[in-house]
Amino acid sequence: MTKADEPLPRALEILWGDAPPSRRTRGLSRERIVEAAIELADAEGLAALSMARLAQRLGCGTMSLYRHVSNKNELVTFMLSAGTGPPPRQMDRADWRGAVADWALGLWEVYHRHPWIQQAATAGPPADPGQLSWLDAGLAAMGGTGLSERDKLAAVMAILHFTRGAAALDIEAAGHVEGPEYPALLRRVLDAERYPALAAALEDGVFDAGDSDPLAEFQSGLRQLLDGIAARVTP
Repeated sequence: MTKADEPLPRALEILWGDAPPSRRTRGLSRERIVEAAIELADAEGLAALSMARLAQRLGCGTMSLYRHVSNKNELVTFMLSAGTGPPPRQMDRADWRGAVADWALGLWEVYHRHPWIQQAATAGPPADPGQLSWLDAGLAAMGGTGLSERDKLAAVMAILHFTRGAAALDIEAAGHVEGPEYPALLRRVLDAERYPALAAALEDGVFDAGDSDPLAEFQSGLRQLLDGIAARVTP
């Protein structure tokens, strides 16, 4: 048997099989369990999610969960597919920049709404309907560029990784409250002769939080990425 012939993981079989809603047993269903797991991960992070904690939240025994979800890994697959939600509707392909910008902004909002998705999505390439719908939408947004399929994928992945990184930094910064602020810390430790370019940026105030707008900074970086892609687009 080749790898292509191996059975799909149970979670993917369920997700791709267009399975009907799971039968409720004592008020539980797969959909309700996934919804509660997302709520728990939103509130406390993915590390806080366990079958025992989830059972406590749902007011049931841990074993009751296993009638609907085999294990935590399977649960996270269901959460990823549901938590991403639908991608933005595609705009006119003639305005590929606008379509791609809307797609990236939609991802930014997903990562901020469900910060645990970034950690969960590192388990492997996307294979569930929810994540693949976003990848498909990103590639579709590049439809009017005239780029090869390989170059479209490379461009979409570059924007995806930029969006993930920018969102992660913003979320982490918002949650960091201990110790000196980052600009103050840099001013204490930075040697201008050793790091002249960084010192110039610090002197110009680019790290100061007072006037910073994380979303505006993200959109500025995104425009630079799109400018680079535009240079390769067929007129």
